[in-house]
Amino acid sequence: MTELRYVYAVCGSLDAPLPAQLTGVAGAVPRLVRHAGLTAVVSHVPPDQFSESALRRNLENLDWLSDTARAHQTVIAALASVTSPLPMRLATVFHDDSGVRTMLETQADGFRATLSRLDGRVEWGVKVYVEAEPEETREARGGAPRERPSANAAAAGSGRDYLRRRRAERAGRDEVWRRAEGFAQDLHDRLTRRAEEARLHPPQNSELSGASGRNVLNAAYLVDRSASEEFVERVDAVKDGQPGLRVELTGPWAAYSFCAPPEERSGPSAPPAPAPEGEPS
Repeated sequence: MTELRYVYAVCGSLDAPLPAQLTGVAGAVPRLVRHAGLTAVVSHVPPDQFSESALRRNLENLDWLSDTARAHQTVIAALASVTSPLPMRLATVFHDDSGVRTMLETQADGFRATLSRLDGRVEWGVKVYVEAEPEETREARGGAPRERPSANAAAAGSGRDYLRRRRAERAGRDEVWRRAEGFAQDLHDRLTRRAEEARLHPPQNSELSGASGRNVLNAAYLVDRSASEEFVERVDAVKDGQPGLRVELTGPWAAYSFCAPPEERSGPSAPPAPAPEGEPS
């Protein structure tokens, strides 16, 4: 069986050459397929990994999926350094170059409209976390430890003291959450005004992401390259001014979060128009 065509992204005319020594999925060297005034960046991949039946099996293999996603992102990142690509979904595969050209032909109008909207722009990601409070810090400021009181400690006045400490601890936590949510909303509003588009993603699950703390803002912003320095400075200016909160900035990325027109995107959005780990999210 002949090799298949893996498509990383669609670009405009793409006059700049691809970086030397660039390799993509399955170790293949990407190349260009041009048609209808558009350019698809593709590479050959083996059917034993990327045929329809093989993909159903491999997409359940986390190691294979991680390696493929990393190679895919490597090519997209290289393209983002020379143009504003429209990234394709992971494992977008065709039988041959003719299939790639047919895609470019049939979706040409949509591709051109999206590429025009993304031209000269990059994606920045901003996350805000509430840091987990260390046990020793909680006890040092008079808060109660997590474990239940002993029978003796719970007796008489000690029990009342314990309950008062628990109430104070809960009130303190509630205040931290209110402050974190207010800060995150204010930051998002200010950054949205500095971006061409913005999108809110669902908060990350710390058990899945491995990040410490509770994620209260997970947003992406589409920003002109010429305005990126000012955007980064605005995020950096608030990074260290909020005790107990952590602000993370990632990018610049290809505009993964903004590939679809705004009306076709799923998930919550923020005015006037909503948004990578990351690394896109």
